[in-house]
Amino acid sequence: MPFVTYKETRPWARAISDAVRSRKMPPWFADPCCGHFADDPSLTPQQIQTLIAWADAAAPAGNPHDAPSPPNRAVGWNIPQPDVIIKMPKTVAIPAHGDVEYTYEIVPTGFTQDKWVQMSEVRPSSHAHVHHAVVYIRPPDSSWLRQAPVGTPFTASTLGDERLRHQAHSTDSDMLLVYAPGSSPDHWPDGMAKLIPAHSDLVFRMHYTTNGHASSDQTSIGIVFAKHPPTQRVITLQLANDHDTIPIPPATDNYRVEVHGTLPNDATLLSFFPHMHLRGKRFEYNIVSPDTSLWEKPLREKALPDKSVPDKAPHDQADPYHAPSKIETLVRVNYDFYWQLSYRLAKPRFLKAGTELQAVAWYDNSKNNPHNPDPDSPVKWGDQTYNEMMVGFFDIAVPANLDKWHYFIRHKD
Repeated sequence: MPFVTYKETRPWARAISDAVRSRKMPPWFADPCCGHFADDPSLTPQQIQTLIAWADAAAPAGNPHDAPSPPNRAVGWNIPQPDVIIKMPKTVAIPAHGDVEYTYEIVPTGFTQDKWVQMSEVRPSSHAHVHHAVVYIRPPDSSWLRQAPVGTPFTASTLGDERLRHQAHSTDSDMLLVYAPGSSPDHWPDGMAKLIPAHSDLVFRMHYTTNGHASSDQTSIGIVFAKHPPTQRVITLQLANDHDTIPIPPATDNYRVEVHGTLPNDATLLSFFPHMHLRGKRFEYNIVSPDTSLWEKPLREKALPDKSVPDKAPHDQADPYHAPSKIETLVRVNYDFYWQLSYRLAKPRFLKAGTELQAVAWYDNSKNNPHNPDPDSPVKWGDQTYNEMMVGFFDIAVPANLDKWHYFIRHKD
């Protein structure tokens, strides 16, 4: 619950003191080794001591005239009053037990003009059952799920056509917002925004989990439009290794997975959002560049045959064909499944076309992991919480007239 007034806060004084002393609160998991972030809520030692002293003094009230103005938030939202709220038209019934397949609802926006989105926030009606949600933008010229029902829940298995079932799990549509426990709303700097083209649909892809109590959910997304057309368009990309066929072995406390990708064109890097499941331990994003200091040294005694280096090197196996590289770590996160935070760069980073990005994740499938439901079994990659995922979402800004599809067209020098 948010603490806005003294009356709300006073009963929790001792708990606040204990939480800040242990640095359990406010939640923040970026290693201070790497990067500076605009959304870092960490308290300074002086601020921590102030709160501890306040609690030790029986939490006295201050002068009400010194109180700051209340935050500009609408009731139930962490953003200002949305210009529009788009809700899934029908509720989704969630059983008490068992697995729930990814559930989709396609919702026409009704927008007759292009809309630039400055802020957005996903609000489930049943937080306890939403593992994560992705809201996609389906523009009018997209063929994705065109034969699927509109305005009613469906899953891939309920689609009669094999091609449609495959489509449900794969799309190049842009993401408006990704939601997970502990995640924050999107709020883009002035001059940057996400685009919802006129006549687009929003596609809610919901991952529900059961907890012994049947329920229902009708998730909404609140949207605040940009006041002026931006000069840069924000696009969400990802580095993912969600199709790995090799399971994480049992009793393994530092299992490593990595994925590489190359930017096809110039972009400004804005933020990161790592996603794993219960065995997730640590996640980092890196820039990989050739180590030019070693270029004059022979890499091996004899020539090796040509070989294409794979984008994925999931199990920390050194590739003898790969030239030596330098690694610059942009962010390193000590992952917590129950607080899946975004990490927004304090100073956005311009990256030239051809920049190689690397996402690396570590997993703890041992008894030392208190969240591990079954440390004696191998863990497969998959959608359910007892499976594992490795998705490194990141946001970039590109010229406002460039959409995601055209961004991936590589231009010759």
